Amino acid sequence: MEMINDEFYMALALDMAERAQGQTGINPVVGCVVVKDGRVVGLGSHLKRGTGHAEVHALNMAGSDAEGSTVYVTLEPCSHYGKTPPCSERLIHEKVKRVVVCCEDPNPQVSGTGISMLRQQGIEVEVGVLRERGRRMNEKFIKFITTGLPFVTLKTASTLDGKIATRSGDSKWISNEPAREIVHALRHRHQGIMVGVDTVIADNPELTTRLQVEGISPVRIVVDSKLRLPVGSKMVKDGLAPTWILTTDEASQEAAERLEAYGVEVIRCGPGPRVDLLHGLSKLGEREIGSILLEGGGTLNGAMLEARLVDRLLMFIAPKIVGGYDTPGSFRFEGVERMSQAIQLHQLEIEQVGDNISIGGIPVWPE
Repeated sequence: MEMINDEFYMALALDMAERAQGQTGINPVVGCVVVKDGRVVGLGSHLKRGTGHAEVHALNMAGSDAEGSTVYVTLEPCSHYGKTPPCSERLIHEKVKRVVVCCEDPNPQVSGTGISMLRQQGIEVEVGVLRERGRRMNEKFIKFITTGLPFVTLKTASTLDGKIATRSGDSKWISNEPAREIVHALRHRHQGIMVGVDTVIADNPELTTRLQVEGISPVRIVVDSKLRLPVGSKMVKDGLAPTWILTTDEASQEAAERLEAYGVEVIRCGPGPRVDLLHGLSKLGEREIGSILLEGGGTLNGAMLEARLVDRLLMFIAPKIVGGYDTPGSFRFEGVERMSQAIQLHQLEIEQVGDNISIGGIPVWPE
């Protein structure tokens, strides 16, 4: 039986925050629980950028019970005026007795100031309850707020022999239906989805979020050095989500104008012949894309890994063998000379998904 303690209530706050992943833009997901006299009297989550924070919703629900209460919040209460007033001031105003914080604010400009404000007003503050779970939940926000670059999750599906298609190019379907449902949930939780232009030419995908209920579709981002994206492709014409292209300064202006006429945004990322991927991610960060689901083919996947621009990798492996001497694989790049130079996955998360296996983790490159 689960113990009722600080971790019990923080887990509830984390559960509420996690349900809002994907709908807060570049903002973090945050949950808050207010407890008074052994009872939960207020609950809240941050639901949308520019609207009330989790603490505000929870305190509004608690009403007069907020005075003398203990507040559990998954991220350090803010201490500055942004699109909303600072939550630290609201907690002080409501005369709460104790605040339990999961994680400090990762923004180096404000980290710790919210906690200091509360302590200066005599409010007891405890920090670090279920910290690692909280940091994992907001890893996209942490990457963006500290670097200005989007967090990149590389997702791929392959056969047992590492192939992402047959020798004829057929790839539907390698993974099973439950695995594909997980991928659509991942799309909902990322602000952008990235592929290479060859994938669009071969498959003509929609790259939208298709769940059993309505989901949020990310911005569709195509890496296309020569602007070969066909104007007749679904991503150009369907209007279901914005489509952006990362290209080079050398790409045809005529081709750019042809695509822009359909509402496609063309983003030039320096001289060619290939797109500078780091420059491209920086441009996306400037446009407030804080997270990207990379669903590329072997070439783009390999280039992103080589450039060390992947933050998390998720691989679905199906119990199939297709063979073929030149069939495409998940990662196409020059490769390493010695096994000691291999990219390794740390903090492994392994799960059986029907008859598929998912392997996730953080890529770590050798020194």
